[in-house]
Amino acid sequence: MRYSQILIRTKKETPAEAEVISHKLMLRAGFMKKLTSGIYTYLPYGLAAIRRVETIVREEMNRAGAQELSMPMVQPADLWKESGRFSKYGPELLRFQDRHNRESCLGPTHEEVITDIARMEIHSYRDLPVNLYQIQTKFRDEIRPRFGLMRGREFIMKDAYSFDVSDEMAEVSYQKMYDAYNRIFERCNLDFRCVEADSGAIGGSFSHEFMVLAQTGEDTIAVCDSCNYAANLEKAIVAVSAVDHQEEKRGMVKVETPGKRKLEIVCEFLRIKPEKLAKTLVYIADGQPVAVLLRGDRELEEVKLKNYLGAADIRMADDQEVYDATGVPSGYLGPIGISIRLLVDREIIALTNFTAGANEKNYHLQNVNAGIDFQVENVADLRQITESDPCPTCGADIRLVQGIEVGHIFKLGTSYSESMQAMFQDSEGNENPLVMGCYGIGVSRVVAAAIEQNHDEHGIIFPVPLAPFQVSILNLGNKDNQISAAAETIYRQLIDAGIEAFIDDRSERPGIKFKDADLLGFPFRVTVGKRYTEDTMVEVRRRRDGHTKEIPIDQVVELLQRYLDEECKER
Repeated sequence: MRYSQILIRTKKETPAEAEVISHKLMLRAGFMKKLTSGIYTYLPYGLAAIRRVETIVREEMNRAGAQELSMPMVQPADLWKESGRFSKYGPELLRFQDRHNRESCLGPTHEEVITDIARMEIHSYRDLPVNLYQIQTKFRDEIRPRFGLMRGREFIMKDAYSFDVSDEMAEVSYQKMYDAYNRIFERCNLDFRCVEADSGAIGGSFSHEFMVLAQTGEDTIAVCDSCNYAANLEKAIVAVSAVDHQEEKRGMVKVETPGKRKLEIVCEFLRIKPEKLAKTLVYIADGQPVAVLLRGDRELEEVKLKNYLGAADIRMADDQEVYDATGVPSGYLGPIGISIRLLVDREIIALTNFTAGANEKNYHLQNVNAGIDFQVENVADLRQITESDPCPTCGADIRLVQGIEVGHIFKLGTSYSESMQAMFQDSEGNENPLVMGCYGIGVSRVVAAAIEQNHDEHGIIFPVPLAPFQVSILNLGNKDNQISAAAETIYRQLIDAGIEAFIDDRSERPGIKFKDADLLGFPFRVTVGKRYTEDTMVEVRRRRDGHTKEIPIDQVVELLQRYLDEECKER
């Protein structure tokens, strides 16, 4: 491809709308153009990067035995009502009516559509297993689209759905997708981790997320470098601490704490540390109040609470709701004599002689001990993991790092097939619901995540497999026939060798060409300038580390082939 023939308009200044680095660099490099909030036109260079990801995804999905199809973006509401999600999904589901007043929606995902296909086309155990996938545009009406392709309203996604005769066979399909996803992100040359995750709005019994590690990631994940355990905060298991037997349990004492409601103020007033105080939080779960007891220096993980309760919706109660439910002002709640259901974080069981609210205004209790002063009926892992916690698998240190979710796989089970009557006949003639799995990759988000992980102050540093072009040739002497002929020779030789080459044949100053090459992120650059007219030498530069080498023109192809092989093997 020639620069003079491709629609690329680079920018020196960062657009004001851009926040994260991938958004800034994509707009500056002419990847895309904003049409409206959260919706972008992919321009040729940006689309080429997306197509690189699509190719890798398609090859690995086909290798795993999945079959590609294409489903409509517009979906009838009737299907979503069958699954029960039309009213539950939330405002991200864009609902509308056609001219005949039929309700429809723009597909944020395709579980309902694929289940409808399965119930029409799959009838016998002999038809199974089946895995169907597509690469298609999705739409989710985000309340606050931001970060460019990281959280847009319209995006490109690969979604796949497996159908099996049993949970055991569904596990086989799930493992195939797990392996395929690892191969996909390895081939993309990305630093990623697969983490245990919550299934969220999609549903299902078990799931894994694939996270690209980057400082700008929205998700925090707990990782162990010793055993490769990894989970996001909402799923990370907190190891149970041993009960402290060294401290003798003392008798409970009621103390006056006039006007002391805030945790920090109570601790200062009583001269105790936050880890020796148990706080009681009140949440409204599906309209009903529930209290949660956890250590004062810990944070509740709301997803763990929601999953434990099996609730569709939870939120923290306000002060009036707390008083209406318990008869006690916020700040003085405690586990002894509380009038609503109490859930206790597992860590409280190991806590000795702690302080808690007395369920009476202006009073707290000291030297409280679970199992002695109050009975624990509902105990669970409810708090967020911290870096001071040991790995739940091997006991080594845990690190909390930021990640960008680029893939998510789910074990759906029979929730959709049962609600939509997608059945098959087994070998004995019995009707059974299809056992399903669901597997998604944010294709356009992979490109953004790759840039978040691979950039410097000059621009993008594309991993070789994702680069729209692997080598850029800079012709620094457009008016010099000898330089131009050499640049054209290298360009043709690279293409003949199967290397994706890009030649900057513009009549621009060298400085502009150098800056644009760095901004656009070509993995390698070949510069043909005055040095060639002097001793027929050209410069080959590796973008990732700036390593340069001057070589004769007849060695360029061989050197770049070696460099490209090395780049792909390094990660």
